[in-house]
Amino acid sequence: MAQLPEKKDPDLLVGFETSDDAAVYRLTDEIALVTTADFITPPVNDPFIYGQIAAANAISDIYAMGGRPISCLNLMGFPSKKLKPEVMNQIAAGAFDKITEAGAVLAGGHTVEDDEPKFGLSVTGVVHPDKYWSNCGARPGDALILTKSIGSGVLFNANIKNWVSRDALNECLATLVTLNKTAAEVMKGFDIHAVTDITGFGLAGHSYEMAAGSQACLEFQTEALPVMRESLAMYEKGMNTGVNSFNRRQVEKNIRFDIDLPPRHQEIVYDPQTNGGLLAALPENQSDDLLAALHGAGVNDARRVGSVKTVENNILLVFR
Repeated sequence: MAQLPEKKDPDLLVGFETSDDAAVYRLTDEIALVTTADFITPPVNDPFIYGQIAAANAISDIYAMGGRPISCLNLMGFPSKKLKPEVMNQIAAGAFDKITEAGAVLAGGHTVEDDEPKFGLSVTGVVHPDKYWSNCGARPGDALILTKSIGSGVLFNANIKNWVSRDALNECLATLVTLNKTAAEVMKGFDIHAVTDITGFGLAGHSYEMAAGSQACLEFQTEALPVMRESLAMYEKGMNTGVNSFNRRQVEKNIRFDIDLPPRHQEIVYDPQTNGGLLAALPENQSDDLLAALHGAGVNDARRVGSVKTVENNILLVFR
């Protein structure tokens, strides 16, 4: 994206320059549009659950900007010569379920022939132009709160070999179909300085974007990270994902581990997520109250995972 010319429009409040989760465009003094698009390949065989996960994943970008989703368009690549129309219908039904839960409407979409299924949404939301969140406002002294557990990427790969227990897989799926709606609504009652959602670049990759945009260092307490059941065991068993190595390369010059972790355990911070949690930076003196409010609203995996520090020696991420 760096090669593209910047459009100098004062109403484009958030564009692509900061690698943010969605764009924000001011329409009036009271209303700004939040726009995003995302799609994924199937992480599971069940088409309805696939549609739920893909929709929740796309809508999450709106929540990460502090917005409210209002309308969605389906984006689908479908191998009609390999799969029956009922599969397409179930994918769309799963998406509709999550779109409706989010309080938005499905307004149409577009389908193309493809060699493998791909599905997601283009989502439009609204936010007050003075109240949107970005990923580049974290301040030294802030606390870091993460609202969901990590580890879904390796669990899905391991499940292909039937290495994952039914209980662990079901817990993972329950997390992935959960909208970030409640977490975002709770967070609006606090002085949030920066937010991103943790998706394909993993915790390390998305935290790096927040740190770089904020010109700060994010310091994580590794033992405090909420981790999905059996995900570390899958790395210990030799499983990995095709994305971990890319995610590691993206941050390797700016990350430091101050904790003696087995190499396999380090992989969890590079694990690609789908519809992962929100990572928020806010004043230290509000962190306990936010955690209590999140837990009270049913966001049970939310944890205080670290703090924001000043940058030293170009290190933007530290795991202690």
